[in-house]
Amino acid sequence: MSQNSITSIHPDDHSRQTAEIMQRFNNVFQLHDPSALGELVAEDCVIENTVPAPDGARHAGKGACVALWSAIATQPGTRFDLEETFVAGERATIRWRYFMADGNSIRGVNLMRVADGRIVEAMGYVKG
Repeated sequence: MSQNSITSIHPDDHSRQTAEIMQRFNNVFQLHDPSALGELVAEDCVIENTVPAPDGARHAGKGACVALWSAIATQPGTRFDLEETFVAGERATIRWRYFMADGNSIRGVNLMRVADGRIVEAMGYVKG
């Protein structure tokens, strides 16, 4: 079951904008449709991925970030169940459970940062 609960701790404009961006970002993975990523990702975006353990791989630049997230979003037979998206100003925390094509799953969290209406940083962590 997927859910998308967004909680803003500060009801200010910056938090509302970040919450909207996170909603659109989460929809990429819920709908398996990466077409919105081009509008959501900044030119200088940096992702620190969850793999390979223990430190993950670093992906820098809009092209690299969009390519990685597009591949994840369109992976056949997989899904993300959103547990919570928490927003405060330019920062967001997304807790999720990822189900792989073989039925196994892993829980994780993404620490996100938004600047000027675009995602500029994403750091992913997993349990286990």
